[in-house]
Amino acid sequence: MLHHNAPAPVSLPQLPKAPTGIDGLDEITEGGLPKGRPTLVCGSAGCGKTLMGVEFLVRGILEYDEPGVLMAFEETAEELTANVTSLGFDLNGLQAAGKLRIDHVHIDRSEIEETGEYDLEGLFIRLGYAIDSIGAKRVVLDTIESLFSGFPNQAVLRSEIRRLFRWLKDKGVTTVITAERGEGSLTRQGLEEYVSDCVILLDNRVIDQITTRRLRIVKYRGSTHGTNEYPYLITTEGISVLPVTSLLLNHEVSNELVSTGVPALDEMFGLKGFYKGSSILVTGTAGTAKTTLAAGFANEVCRTGGTCLFFAFEESPQQLVRNMNSVGIELTPWLENGQLLIEASRPTLNGLEKHLVSIHKQVSIHKPDAVIIDPISNLITVGNIAEVRSMLTRLIDFLKVNNITALFTSLLSGSSQRQEMTEEGVSSLVDTWISVRDLEGIGERNRGISILKARGMAHSNQVREFIVTSNGIQLLDVVIGPEGIVTGASRLTQQLQQQAQARAVRQEQERKDRELARKRLVLEATIANLRTEFESVEEELRQISHEEQTRQLKNSIGKP
Repeated sequence: MLHHNAPAPVSLPQLPKAPTGIDGLDEITEGGLPKGRPTLVCGSAGCGKTLMGVEFLVRGILEYDEPGVLMAFEETAEELTANVTSLGFDLNGLQAAGKLRIDHVHIDRSEIEETGEYDLEGLFIRLGYAIDSIGAKRVVLDTIESLFSGFPNQAVLRSEIRRLFRWLKDKGVTTVITAERGEGSLTRQGLEEYVSDCVILLDNRVIDQITTRRLRIVKYRGSTHGTNEYPYLITTEGISVLPVTSLLLNHEVSNELVSTGVPALDEMFGLKGFYKGSSILVTGTAGTAKTTLAAGFANEVCRTGGTCLFFAFEESPQQLVRNMNSVGIELTPWLENGQLLIEASRPTLNGLEKHLVSIHKQVSIHKPDAVIIDPISNLITVGNIAEVRSMLTRLIDFLKVNNITALFTSLLSGSSQRQEMTEEGVSSLVDTWISVRDLEGIGERNRGISILKARGMAHSNQVREFIVTSNGIQLLDVVIGPEGIVTGASRLTQQLQQQAQARAVRQEQERKDRELARKRLVLEATIANLRTEFESVEEELRQISHEEQTRQLKNSIGKP
């Protein structure tokens, strides 16, 4: 049999890429935009095309030392500079340092109509001069539609545009061209035919009165890339793209344990608490003390020297602190010394992505040991279930990678709803799931707590009744009746019955003890009487014996 040796794998050269420095974009493009080639960024008005181009240049200068040229056809240099100052981009400073050139090209159709001839030769000259004067590696053309409006002859223009893109490639500069979105096509003029290396589509849509922005890599020749639609935000620090499933499940884990803040609840876990860096979900209907459990956990984290971020979607910080004071959980000291930070807002204030970015930002600033979101069910008001699940998946992964313990509360709507069907569908994502519920008896409602799952440790299978007291949450001892565990008034009745039974047993025992003592006294008296009789008889016999001896002695003396 012949054995063929397999040839050694050949290491093929990878497509060179220019990192953008934009949050998340390099991640989904797997390294950046194609180096030395043009990239088309298209989208409707207000989706951030110009901003993406400007940020691509600024990050290139500041982070990768690649000078850049911005050629604008709509806005002047002064207008562009003023527009991006709020994002911390100092275009004037970069120009003064010789790292950036901004050239505003004004195209007047009436002038073109007068001369009758127009081509892009002048543009090549201006652009070539700008590139060579600072040794530019990056170029942004914003927005190219203005060129089309100036050309009466579309055929000539198309050949000129093709020549422009070839010229840019020959110059070896990484170029971003922005273009307006067309009706039923990516751009109005079919530019994607010419810029075939990389096309990025920005979309700005309004769903249920909430604005959401989405980014999609339509094509990327010669490179793999993320193919999903990715939410992105325009924040005070520029554009932030949020990859949905970019994180691999390969994060480090901790064996350190964190207390729940309720000692009796700790005892229900085999290892007496949560794993640090794990995610915990507390579900229950309204009024089942979910927020109190969350606040107790926050208090415990701070008490043991940690820091905690508390995102409240239902109560203001003042209301939360006041309400927790009434149950013996003092949060004010931790707020004052900075160990606890409460971020309170209505979910409808922002879209889901804005909430996610806000949480990311706060976590990066404060580097907390624990994050609490109370409740995640309110996020349903700003997104559908699939979007909320996607957002929470990213959030849970992000917190796990940073070894931050996360506790989420979630409202279950209706006691008849199957608990596994939590509205956000995140019960399978979390490591520990605690259920708090109403235990309805005859004419009363009580609260019960149980652990539905705890990955990596044994846990109790009991439903424990608990009460909220002025000293926090207290779990009550399990009382088992004829039909199982009893709660509330039934628990009290059961306890009274047990006390009555114990009292009856005790009384019966005491009666028997008294009867025994009486019999002992009678017996002892009888014994004493018998002993007295015996002593009398004994004395009498002794007396008779003595008299008999005396008589015999007299008789023996009296004989001769």
